[in-house]
Amino acid sequence: MLYLINFKTYEEGLGDKGIKLANSIADVRKKLNADIWAAPQFTDLKEISKITPIVSQHIDPVSFGSHTGSVLPASVKDAGAMGTLINHSERRLPMDKIEGIINASKLSGLKTVCCAADIKEVMEIAKFSPDYIAYEDPELIGSGRSIAQEKPEAISKFVEVLKDLNPEIVPLCGAGIATKQDVQIAQELGAKGVLVASAIVKAEDQREALLNLVL
Repeated sequence: MLYLINFKTYEEGLGDKGIKLANSIADVRKKLNADIWAAPQFTDLKEISKITPIVSQHIDPVSFGSHTGSVLPASVKDAGAMGTLINHSERRLPMDKIEGIINASKLSGLKTVCCAADIKEVMEIAKFSPDYIAYEDPELIGSGRSIAQEKPEAISKFVEVLKDLNPEIVPLCGAGIATKQDVQIAQELGAKGVLVASAIVKAEDQREALLNLVL
């Protein structure tokens, strides 16, 4: 299973606190031989890339040139990111921009983890062949209620649909995932990984929260 820990813009995941969390992730990766990636703030990418595998939280479909304020794929690659999140529920994008980012990522050698809020979106995004599609119900993100326990049938349908559309795309799921039980259910339903944020980043003991998450 892949565990992608999104630091978002939480204070607990920024700067020195983000580095502390990254060290906890690295420790648990080694202890449990687990595949855990971090998605830190842009300003912390380079430092955290020295500690644990990272992806950026977003990029823009631009190349070198006059694009002030845009996130250049080459810049996050240079900072040590091996991939990027795309279309998170908190950074929603039109389909043409999603396609552009996926294409730009491929040119830059970045893995693509593209989020989808429903099956219709999954079907559209699958046409662009990202590496991963992460199904996240927006209603459950940050709610403390797990998609694995609240809507297991949605995960099953997503996995089935994605397999039919393009079996090369790896299915992930997120929204409220917080425990080993959540991960176990997701795995049994066919998901190959989970996206997690507040359950880890905002935990009083982040390392313990990771140990309570990873199978």
